[in-house]
Amino acid sequence: LQRMLSIAVEVDKSPNCSSCKIADVIFPFILNIPLRSQREAFLNTMESQLLRCKLLELLFQHSCDVPTTLPLSLAKILYFLSHSSVLLQYQDEIAIWQRWDEMLQYLNLLLLSYQNVVLAFPLAEHLRSSLNDRMDLIIQKAKPKLQDSDDVSHLDIQLKIEDFMSRMQQVLGQPFPQQIREKLCMFR
Repeated sequence: LQRMLSIAVEVDKSPNCSSCKIADVIFPFILNIPLRSQREAFLNTMESQLLRCKLLELLFQHSCDVPTTLPLSLAKILYFLSHSSVLLQYQDEIAIWQRWDEMLQYLNLLLLSYQNVVLAFPLAEHLRSSLNDRMDLIIQKAKPKLQDSDDVSHLDIQLKIEDFMSRMQQVLGQPFPQQIREKLCMFR
């Protein structure tokens, strides 16, 4: 399935457009996956980084009380940190901190996928372009164009993380579990 989804994204002249269409179709099914382990297995095994970005973006947009119109960027990912709530269905009764832990796991996965799509490796940095255009861009050694909303400061990051920790403290009313601290450190 993951290979077929990856090919479906790549065969279109606009991988960005096809990944949006595919994500719109798959998204309701992800909302209905009852176990965290199954959701993580599906998202972690995705071959298409671009499709994973789109699915996670939809998931976070769905969990925000006030969705944002920002394009997918570092600023939008920070927005998700500040405004997302935990709305996924759960088969088992699990501790509330585990729900927040899953949200942070997906936020880190979104950040990593976004970096792979936009910033990281020479062969992956043009994933939003068609295969033909991508080869030309790689040959020309063209750098990907960053958006204005990708320019975030360390202060922005620190303030959003402190805001998130404050929200969690209100919800949990107890010290943060170690897993939450580790995921916040990784996100930072």
